Amino acid sequence: MLKDVPSREFQDLSIIYRWVVKIDEQGIHSAMVTNSLAENFGLSEEQMFKLAEENTRRIMPPTVRSMDEVMREIFTSEGMPLEFVEMMESEMPKDRTMWVISNERGINGAVSMVYEDKLHELAESMETDLYILPSSTHEVIAVSTSMGDPNELAHMVVEVNMDQVALDERLSNQVYHYDKDLRKLSLATDTPNKRLDGIETEPKHYDLVKNQSR
Repeated sequence: MLKDVPSREFQDLSIIYRWVVKIDEQGIHSAMVTNSLAENFGLSEEQMFKLAEENTRRIMPPTVRSMDEVMREIFTSEGMPLEFVEMMESEMPKDRTMWVISNERGINGAVSMVYEDKLHELAESMETDLYILPSSTHEVIAVSTSMGDPNELAHMVVEVNMDQVALDERLSNQVYHYDKDLRKLSLATDTPNKRLDGIETEPKHYDLVKNQSR
């Protein structure tokens, strides 16, 4: 697919572009920008990135919410009484809380991790570096680096991807690290489970036979 669309690398991911045609009560109507469409627009990839960076923030503002807040919204929308929802919530300190990074519409919100200022604001409020867990193409989860080993967290990401996330919505099997002092995002893991379809490729072993001639 990447051969046919303008894109740029971002860690182990690729940023691609969508043309938002219309937003209404039924949702967002958009189309993937292909090389031919970009040519018709007369835009280079660099120009599209600058436009998308500004327009995405304006049209689909990034959000950072605690997991409790997200679950409260889900439960109340399903009709659960608010008092029951509040009883289920736990008062956790910020550095022990899971934070959901997405956008106001919850669609393709994982791209909000590109906005470094949002990561920095969260890390500063928690007074800790962050691990970013790719939940799906719609959101990522941020936790304090004190919450565990990145490789163990990556193992959890793989399990959730394979069991609970549709293949076309899986983002990555890796975990990312945000350094609040350097204000830099980087890969925290390099686990071998890179395939999002769950297929593991076994390394081939060959027996070397020494031919002897007499």
